[in-house]
Amino acid sequence: MPKLIPVYFFSAFNRKTGEPPLINGWIPYLGKALIFRKDAYKFLLDQQKKFGDIFTVHIAGRYITFIMDPFQYVYVIRNSKQLEFHEFANKMASKTFDYPALSKGKFPELKENLHRIYQYLQGKPLDIISDHMMINLQDIFEWKCSQATDWETEKMYKFCCSVMFEASFVTLYGRVPAADGHKVISEIRDKFIKFDASFPYLAANIPIELLGATKKVRKELIHHFLLQNMTKWLGGSKVVQARQDIFEKYELLGDYDKAAHHFAFLWASVGNTIPATFWAMYYLLRHPEALAAVRDEIDHLLQSTGQKRGPTYNIHLTREQLDNLVYLESALNESLRMCSSSMNIRISQEDFVLKLEGNQEVVLRKGDWIALYPQILHMDPEVYEDPKEYKFDRYIENGKKKTAFYKAGRKLKYFLMPFGSGISMCPGRFLAMNEMKMFLFILLSHFDVELAENKAVRLDNSRMGLGILLPDVDIAFRYKLRSLRN
Repeated sequence: MPKLIPVYFFSAFNRKTGEPPLINGWIPYLGKALIFRKDAYKFLLDQQKKFGDIFTVHIAGRYITFIMDPFQYVYVIRNSKQLEFHEFANKMASKTFDYPALSKGKFPELKENLHRIYQYLQGKPLDIISDHMMINLQDIFEWKCSQATDWETEKMYKFCCSVMFEASFVTLYGRVPAADGHKVISEIRDKFIKFDASFPYLAANIPIELLGATKKVRKELIHHFLLQNMTKWLGGSKVVQARQDIFEKYELLGDYDKAAHHFAFLWASVGNTIPATFWAMYYLLRHPEALAAVRDEIDHLLQSTGQKRGPTYNIHLTREQLDNLVYLESALNESLRMCSSSMNIRISQEDFVLKLEGNQEVVLRKGDWIALYPQILHMDPEVYEDPKEYKFDRYIENGKKKTAFYKAGRKLKYFLMPFGSGISMCPGRFLAMNEMKMFLFILLSHFDVELAENKAVRLDNSRMGLGILLPDVDIAFRYKLRSLRN
C-alpha cells in the first residue's frame, strides 16, 4: 500500500517562488480551521517547528500567513498602506452588530469622522472621562457593598461583570433616571452576556440565524440605543455625544443603524475589559505577596495625598498618580500577558513583496491575510522567564517601570501587545487601563478580599484570536469592609 503524503507536502511545491510554505489540511474549505480553533497557540508552535517563522495556513477559506518572529513585527506594522486593517474590521463589525458597511459611496468620510472622535479618549478629555468613571465606580461599590460589615460571598466573574458593565455604561451613555435604574442596566447587561456568548461564532462568519435566540437578543439590545431611549439618559460622555452628532449628518443612516453603532461601541468598551478585570483580580487574590504589595502601594498613595478610604469618602486620582502605581500596573500587565489572545490581522491590498529583516522577502497576493499572534511572544521563555507563572513585579526594575525585554540578546521593540498593534491598536486602551486600575484601587482600598474556593480557573480557548480569553469557570470570593485602623 503506497504511503500517504500530507496535502501540505504537495501544496508547498505548487507555491510561487518567494511564497511561504502552505499548510492546507485535507478538509475542503475548512482546511486547518478545526484544529486551529481547538488550540491555536499549540498549533502555531507546532507549525513553527516544522516550517520556520513564516508559513501560510488555510483556515476556513482564507489563506493566512503567520509571521512568528517578533523582530519582524515592525515590518508588517509599518506597511499600513499595502497591508490594511480597517476594511476587514469594518466588514466584520457591520455583520456582527447589524449596521450597514461603511462604504465611501453611501457614507462619505463616516469612517474617518468616527475615527477622529477617539481624540476624546486621549489627553485632557481622557482625564475627564476617567474622573467620571472613578466617581461612578465608587457609587456602584457603595450601593453594592457598603453594608458588607461581615463577609459577603459572590462569584468573581459575575461581580466584575456587574460592576464594570454598569460603571462603563453610566460613564459613556449616562444614568437611567428611572427609580429602578440599576435594574434597567442589569437587564441590558444580561442580554449583553447572552449576545457576547455568541460573539466568537459571529466573528467566525457563522450566520446569526443558526445561533438560536442571538438574533432576537441583538435586536432587543440595539433597540435600547434608539434615540428616543438615549435622550432620556442623563450625563452621557462627550465621545458618545460626538458620535451621535456625526450620525445625524448622514440621512441614509436609519435610526436602527445608528442604534446598532452605539451598541457596537458599548461592546468594544466592555467586551474585553470585563474579562481582563476578572483575571487581574483573580491573579492578585491567588498570590498573597502580590496582593500585599499592591495594597501597600495604594494605601501609601492615599496617606501621602491626605485622602481617607472607605465607602463614605470620595477618592480622586490624577492621571499621574495612576501612572505612578507601578506595582498595580505591573500586576495588571502581567495578567494581560497571560490572558490576552488577540490575532493582529492585515490584508494585502495588492500583489506585494513584503521585505523583512535579514534580506528575507515574502511574496503576497492581493487579498492574502497576514497575521501576528502575540500570545506566542507573551509565552516565549526567551523573553519571559517561566512564562506560565504569574509574576506580579515582572514589569518593574529598580522600583520603576521595566520597558526593556530581550530575545536572543536583542532588545525587542514589541514585548506586550494585548491591545493590538499599529493601525489596529485599540483606541480605547488608555481608558481601559485606567478603568481596571480604578476598579482594583477601590476594591483593595475599601475591602478585605479573599478567595472562597480552592480551585484552579483556566483560560477558555474558544475566543483564541479575538482578544481577552474568558475563564472556563467562575469562582467564589468573599469581601468585607476594611477596618479603618488597618
